Amino acid sequence: MPRLISTALALRRDPRLLKLPPYISLLCIIVGVIWLLVLPLDEYSRRTYISENALLPGQVHTYFGGSDQNVLRAYRHEIDALQNKTNIEVNDELEKILKGMGLKVGRQNYTYHSPGETLSGENVYAILQAPRGDATEAIVLVAAWKNIEEEFNRNGLALALALTRYFKRWSLWSKDIILVVPPESRAGTQAWVDAYHDAHDPSQVAPLPIKSGALQGAIALDYAQEGRFESVHIVYDGVNGQLPNLDLINSVVNIASGQMGMGSALQGMWKHSQKYDDNLKTVLRGMLNQALGHAVGPHSSFIPYHVDAITLQPVGQGWHDEMGLGRLVEGMFRSLNNLLEKLHQSFFFYLLIYKHRFVSIGTYLPSAMLIAANFTITAIALWVKTGYKEGDGSSQAEKQKDDKSKAESGTDVKADGKVVATSPAAEREVLLPLLLVAGAQFIGVIPLFIFNHTPSKLLTPVFYIFAIINAGLPHLASHLLTSSGRGRPTAQQYRLIKSFSLLLLGMFLSTLATLNFSLAFLVGLLAAPLSYTRPWPASAAARYASATLLHALAPPAVLLAGSVAAALGVDAVLAEAAFGWHVWGMYTQLVVWCVWWPAWLAGQLVVLGRPGTGDGKEKRA
Repeated sequence: MPRLISTALALRRDPRLLKLPPYISLLCIIVGVIWLLVLPLDEYSRRTYISENALLPGQVHTYFGGSDQNVLRAYRHEIDALQNKTNIEVNDELEKILKGMGLKVGRQNYTYHSPGETLSGENVYAILQAPRGDATEAIVLVAAWKNIEEEFNRNGLALALALTRYFKRWSLWSKDIILVVPPESRAGTQAWVDAYHDAHDPSQVAPLPIKSGALQGAIALDYAQEGRFESVHIVYDGVNGQLPNLDLINSVVNIASGQMGMGSALQGMWKHSQKYDDNLKTVLRGMLNQALGHAVGPHSSFIPYHVDAITLQPVGQGWHDEMGLGRLVEGMFRSLNNLLEKLHQSFFFYLLIYKHRFVSIGTYLPSAMLIAANFTITAIALWVKTGYKEGDGSSQAEKQKDDKSKAESGTDVKADGKVVATSPAAEREVLLPLLLVAGAQFIGVIPLFIFNHTPSKLLTPVFYIFAIINAGLPHLASHLLTSSGRGRPTAQQYRLIKSFSLLLLGMFLSTLATLNFSLAFLVGLLAAPLSYTRPWPASAAARYASATLLHALAPPAVLLAGSVAAALGVDAVLAEAAFGWHVWGMYTQLVVWCVWWPAWLAGQLVVLGRPGTGDGKEKRA
């Protein structure tokens, strides 16, 4: 046992161990990226299946059709007459139609304020009480007047009205059915869902006059295109990257393909070859939507309340008509009507590769965790390294004096007859690094506040002004540090700045990966160079080259590049983010400005640093 302890002490003090962490961190990054890239292979994914047996998708015969098509045409004619009417006039007519069906009808006003934008409207909704229920559970059918692209949802609303009238004739429902018609898809559904769960702001959203029971699921119809369609696009991403239960998506695919002979698509992949390239595109598109965290349809507002919801969107040119989509919705409602409790047996965390294949959280999570772990490994290694004195900057006489003191203090450890040289312990000067890292974290609220409260018309100039300030801020901060009267920060303090910053970054990203895997992975990958920042006191060219590389990966630069790639103005991106912050509760910008940006700022301070010796003698570039 004593020999084992001495060997362990020798290894712990072996300076060669401190050379390994940079390579381990690089290995973590490479393995994390490769891990993600192999997920689209069939060997690492699983075939989808229905976990909740009570759903019984496609096991019932659907009867929507025949004379119901005439009813749908009549409703479409009435909706066409309302196209140029105001929101209030439209709701007056819809209320008459819904009351004519014998339904309870309610209306709700809302007004949301986002910087430079005020979004107001009135929702109308109706409740079909279940003949065999006690109003404790409900299913929601959403048909917005305009879809998320601000297109007139003419066929979707007409189909929803025809379906509601058709559902009224059946006595098999054990759950109430609620039809919600918001004037638009961005804020109307959010206002209704918030008020339904009594989580609304009374100053902005009115309460609901009538309610039903707990919401078991929701299906939104987005049928803005004219004519027949080829397949149905399933839109499933929720706010902040939350996803509905996988059983809901599997049920739609099962009914569409097995009973209706209808194709289905995910993430805008209209033609999927089931090969690696298309599999990878589907995964990356899903990750991008999840990382952005914005609402992609009227269903997105339901998911944060643990209400599984999707949007069905007909696409392409084929032979399926509105009645086929109506039978698909009928089959889904019949399946949801069978549930005895909320969907819970299948997955809530997954990456869909194809409509019949997916990757569960246990398979994809290690890729983001490995990238987050590289920051933690580097931070711990730097912390250990700062506990020992460095010989750099000392004179030869001082080095000989240190060697003599080490020998006299008996710090060398003998293991198996060999002497392992160790560096003398050093006291860590943590006050300045702690203040700098804490300050960088706190000033992250400044861009967060600015971009969430600046009027949309001023976002473009404010962004460019901030980008210029952001480019000069690290240089100014570094100049103030190195020219202060107390002398320059030491090499140990720069290592501690980097250690504390990376420790926080690794902790935040590893936690975020369990909630929003895609956002954690993308931020971690873009921040990966921060693990290899270091001062360059003897080479100004290397110092500014490293600083330029970090500037290219700064949050403002990435935001600008992403806006250009998406063919959007930077003001449109920031306005959407601000709207999401105020209306949807989106936290993507919180991660960008309060997690990623402070770590980037600390990394720039390290790169631009010119350490002093700590004894009044300074290194010069």
